Amino acid sequence: MTLRLSMKSALFGLSALALSASGALADQLSDIQAAGKIVAATEMHYAPFDMLEKGEYVGFDRDLFDEVAKELGVKPEYQDLPWTSILPGLEVDKFDFVLAPVTMTAERAERYAFTLPISDSTVAFVQRTGGDMETPEDAKGKTVGVQKGTAQQAQLEAYAETIGGIKIKEYGTPDEAYADLMTRRLDAVAGSAPLLDYLAKSRPEQFSVVKPPFGKPTYFAWVARQGEGDTLVAAINEALIKIQEDGRMAKIQEKWFGTATELPQEMPEL
Repeated sequence: MTLRLSMKSALFGLSALALSASGALADQLSDIQAAGKIVAATEMHYAPFDMLEKGEYVGFDRDLFDEVAKELGVKPEYQDLPWTSILPGLEVDKFDFVLAPVTMTAERAERYAFTLPISDSTVAFVQRTGGDMETPEDAKGKTVGVQKGTAQQAQLEAYAETIGGIKIKEYGTPDEAYADLMTRRLDAVAGSAPLLDYLAKSRPEQFSVVKPPFGKPTYFAWVARQGEGDTLVAAINEALIKIQEDGRMAKIQEKWFGTATELPQEMPEL
């Protein structure tokens, strides 16, 4: 309890600092609140976090960030971009914030300002229903697809070095990898467990998840630019804690994942 209260105080202090900053200090939060809107980018092909259904943006991220925007007192605007352009686009100010779920790593923390975790992201395998993989070690000798440029790719490559014999094929989107899995060009696809669980739950006749996950425990978070974005992240963290504690987070998790999971209310060790 003391840790939680001290963290809240720290977050409140950072937000207060943002609101009272002088014009000489870059303050993205104040700029966003003055404009009355926040522009967030994501790739809308990452179920159940970000999806397009009949041309409408839906998913876990959308529902959660709608609630965050209410707490910030601004209107959210969403952009659909390829994953490979999202982090570079943030760096050159093409939008305010990255809503795509980004796996928290020490390397990325050196370049970007992470929010608190918004979901688990531990890596697992998915195969065709009826496939012969019973454990992650059965990936040896298999051809496995993964989305290019992701932390999941890095973990898959590390795992392949450990057990040997995995042929890795890169894809621009997870949907492309799933399509090749169904046409037997792949034996499995590596990805974050929540995404794969959702896929298998939605299409059990086609996909099954290989248990347990093989990667080290990791989390998804959102990111902003370092420096000017620090005050924005502090305010978003305050909102995320409030949304967790009043039950809104659990309802959104149950809607999209089928279960509610307690998330850290402090930054995890990377």
